[in-house]
Parts: sequence; C-alpha cells; structure tokens
Amino acid sequence: MKLRLPIMLLVFVSLLLTACGQKEIKNSVDEPIKDFSAITQAGKPFGLKNLKGKVWIADFIFTSCADVCPPMTSNMSKLQKMVKNEGLKNVDFVSFSIDPIVDSQKNLTRFANQFKADFRNWEFLTGYSQEFIENYAMKNFKTFVKKPEGQSQVIHQTFIYLVDQNGHIRKSYSGFQEVPYDEIIHDIKALQ
Repeated sequence: MKLRLPIMLLVFVSLLLTACGQKEIKNSVDEPIKDFSAITQAGKPFGLKNLKGKVWIADFIFTSCADVCPPMTSNMSKLQKMVKNEGLKNVDFVSFSIDPIVDSQKNLTRFANQFKADFRNWEFLTGYSQEFIENYAMKNFKTFVKKPEGQSQVIHQTFIYLVDQNGHIRKSYSGFQEVPYDEIIHDIKALQ
C-alpha cells in the first residue's frame, strides 16, 4: 500500500507533464495542395517535390504592386529572420508571383533584394501562366487572385499560409497588418 501511492502520484505527474508539453495548432486545417511547376528567381525548376519534408510559409505577391505586396514581403522577411533566430531547421519560404508575365526572374530578384530575402530558404516563383496562378490559388489555397484585362494591378488577398512537410495547408494568417509572428513561430514548432 505504501508503494502504491507514490507510483500513482508519479503516473499522474507524468501524464500532467506530457499533456502540458503537447504542441498543437489552434484552429488548424488539413488541406492538401496539388503539385505545381514553376521557375525560381534563379531560373531553377521548382515544384512541390522541392518542399517535401519541410515546413513552409507561402504568400502571393507581385513586384509592381502599388500597395500591399511590399509590406507583405517585408513581413515575410521579418518572419524569415525570426525563424533563423529561433534556430528552426527545414523551414522554407515561397512567394508565388501573381503577375508572372511581368515578374521575370530579374524583376523577382531585384524585388526580393529590396527586402533582404535570404535565398537559401526563400524562393520567388514565376514561369507559369496568369490563368494557372489564378486557378491554383483559388483551388488550393482558397484565395482570390485576378488580374483584370488591361490593368497593371492584380487583385488579391493578403494571407500567408503555413504548409506542413506533406504539402498540407495547416493554417492561414494575416500577412499584411497585425501579423501574428509569435503564433506563426509557435505553429511552426508544433509541426517539427
């Protein structure tokens, strides 16, 4: 009887500590995305296979954007630095151009350099059609992208997305204003 109480107490404390240490993503989703074929700012072919086994953060931007894309890219740059400072490994960043005709590799590189993007784990993608990216964004990320005919600006939403190692979207966040950096870092850690 004397030995039974300490063992039960030890089991209870162990369960309590295990429950406290669990990592979870609040309000997570589990949406698989389809493969894509793109070209990076460096001219390399890029698709979902390049991200397998990695957690990644994605957004949709274009280089001639007159309003939201520069702050979004600045916010992604800040998040990239936070990931590095936290020592998190196997985390990539992906910015899909939503104006692929204008956004050449050269334009994407120049744009990314303005925000001190670290190309070791951040790719800026182009090399597909306008129709493809509009459909891909809606079908896979449930985000609206549309370039009206004859216009220079692309209409789009300003979310950033957390994607897991298997290519499943787990959560979306504001990428423009009031970006929840700490929450995103927490959620990345929960996937590792």
